[in-house]
Amino acid sequence: MEYVQERITTLHDLTDPCPAAPTDRAAVVVPMTDREYADLAAERTLSALAAVDPERVIVPLRVPPERVEPFREWLEGFDLPVEVLWCNAPRVEALLSDAGLDGEAGKGRDVWLALGLAAEAAEYVALVDADSTTFSGAHLHRLLAPFEEPGFSFSKGYYARVENDRLYGRLFRLFFVPVVRALADAHDAPVLAYLDAFRYALAGEFAATADLTRRFRVQRGWGLEVGTLGDAFEHADVRGTAQVDLGRHEHDHRSVSGPTGLSEMSREVGAALLRVVEEGGVTPDYATLPDRYRRAAERLIDGYAADARFNGLEYDRAAEREQVEAYAGAVAPPGEDRRLPAWRDAPLDPAAVRRASRRAVDEGAGSEEYGTTRSAAGDPEGES
Repeated sequence: MEYVQERITTLHDLTDPCPAAPTDRAAVVVPMTDREYADLAAERTLSALAAVDPERVIVPLRVPPERVEPFREWLEGFDLPVEVLWCNAPRVEALLSDAGLDGEAGKGRDVWLALGLAAEAAEYVALVDADSTTFSGAHLHRLLAPFEEPGFSFSKGYYARVENDRLYGRLFRLFFVPVVRALADAHDAPVLAYLDAFRYALAGEFAATADLTRRFRVQRGWGLEVGTLGDAFEHADVRGTAQVDLGRHEHDHRSVSGPTGLSEMSREVGAALLRVVEEGGVTPDYATLPDRYRRAAERLIDGYAADARFNGLEYDRAAEREQVEAYAGAVAPPGEDRRLPAWRDAPLDPAAVRRASRRAVDEGAGSEEYGTTRSAAGDPEGES
C-alpha cells in the first residue's frame, strides 16, 4: 500500500473505498463476443453493474447471426437497462461501408460503435471488460469518482497483475514500459512523461465525459487502450486526467505466440503507441530504438526479478527475455493510420447505427439468414 502521487492525479485503494460517483449519469460499455455467453466472469460483471444501477449499459456484440437471440435473452435476465448493439450485423456493415468506414473489424471498431451511442445516452461513459473474475460495483464507482471533482474529464483504471504466484501484465511490463523509457531517455517530451505516469496503461477500464468520448479516434484493434491515452493527452492533458486503483483484478491470460497472442498484439499496440508519440512531437530514431528498447527491458527485468524474489513469487528471467525478443519486431514506424474518426467528425450519426442494428435483429425474426426473433433490448428510441 502506498500513496505516492504521479504526474497525473492518482487515487489509491487505501481503505477499500466505494466513493460517491455519478453512476446514475453514466453509460457503461461492455464489449462481448461469443466467448462471453453465459460465462461466469461476464455474469459477475453484469450482476455487479445491476447492483450499481447505471443509466445505461451498452453491449457491443460480435457474434454469428444464430447467436444474437440467445445472447439477447441471456442479457435480459439481468436487472439492467441493456442495449444490445450487433456490430457485425449486415445492416451495420453496409452502413459503415456506405460511410467509407469499412475495413478491419475487431474489438476497437465494436467499442467505437458503442461509444457513439453511449455519448448520446449519458453525461459520462465508462468502458469495462467482461472477462474479470473479480469485478465489483465499487470498480465502477472508482472509475467515475474523479468526475465528482471539478476539472477531470478522463479516468483510467489500474491494478497489479499478480496471480498464481507470478507477475502478469507482460505486454505492459515488457513492451510498453521499456519502449516509453527508451524514448524518454532520448527525448524530453510531455507526451512521454504523461504515458510513463500510468501504472497500467494497457488496462481496458476507463471513463470519460461524453464530450471527450466524442473526440476519441479509436484504433480498430488491439491498440485501443493506447490510442485512447493519446487522445486524452491531447484533449484532457495532465490536469484533466486521473488514474484510479481498482484493487484486485484477475482475468484471462494470453499466450505469447499464435494469431491472438501477445506477440501479435504487440504490433498493433506498438503502432498505436508510436503514433501517439509522433503526434506528441517526438521523432523517434527507429534505426536505434529496437536496441535501446532491449536495454531498457533488461534493466526492468532485473527489477522485476528482485521484486518477485522479495515477494516470494516465481520468476523466469529466460522466459521474460524471450518475450522481449518476440516484441522487439513491433518497435517500428507505425505505418498507415487506420483509426476510426472522432464521433464529432464522423460521416454518420449514432442514431443511424442504432437503427441499423435494431432492424437487422427485427428482420431476422424466425429467418435462417439472421437467426433472431426479437429486437435489441432496451432501445431508448423505440424504433423498429
